[in-house]
Amino acid sequence: MRMHRTSLALAGSVLLATGAACLLPTAAQAGAAATVPCSETALIAAVNAANTAGGGTITLTNGCTYTLTSAHGNDGVNGPDGLPIITTPIALSGNANTITRSATAAAFRIAQVAASGGLTLNAVTLSGGNATTAGHNHGGGVLNFGAVTLTGSAINGNTAGGLGGAIYSSGAAAAATFTSSTVRSNTANQAAGIASAGATLTMTSSVVTLNTAATQPGGIYSSGTSTMTTTSVTANTPTNCVGSPQPVTGCVG
Repeated sequence: MRMHRTSLALAGSVLLATGAACLLPTAAQAGAAATVPCSETALIAAVNAANTAGGGTITLTNGCTYTLTSAHGNDGVNGPDGLPIITTPIALSGNANTITRSATAAAFRIAQVAASGGLTLNAVTLSGGNATTAGHNHGGGVLNFGAVTLTGSAINGNTAGGLGGAIYSSGAAAAATFTSSTVRSNTANQAAGIASAGATLTMTSSVVTLNTAATQPGGIYSSGTSTMTTTSVTANTPTNCVGSPQPVTGCVG
């Protein structure tokens, strides 16, 4: 009788252990970041969910181009944004991904980062943004009041009616950091590449090229702190950095 009870107890322990083993992978999967399907609707939903959750990593479908056909963010001051305004620390983890405004869509920039937010791009290109709201037309690709970090990424082919064809960072709390990234073929009234107004700009092993502005500088405008390491700023029009309120260390012409 004792042996029978012991066997039952052992069998119960095995079943419990087996059940726990079966449940653990499911729980782990539930906490993992799912890949966002290759659609505008899915990307917008993922950004909204990340903002609601207080931030997080959004994993993009390999090689997908997410085409935005309408604006999904607007603070009522700075004009429309393709993505919902980034109010928390959000990372877009990509693999040869592009987020672009449809050529037939109304004008809007790609993203706005609030002072409380952070946008990290890994292997992602932002393109086709167009900031044209009169008096609030800075940052064709990104308007940044918080933190923007690019690694192996690009902001190419965007337009601003004011400053910062690719990105406009504003305020002492704002920072833009580029590592092994590219800012190319953007246009603006001034600083078609990067405008850093009283903000911090850090560039390492990156390239700013072929950006065209109506007013110098065409490449980088800085009235804050800028640090350039093994970074090339070339072939921008009408100048690379000449005309910037503060000298951009390492930038010639």
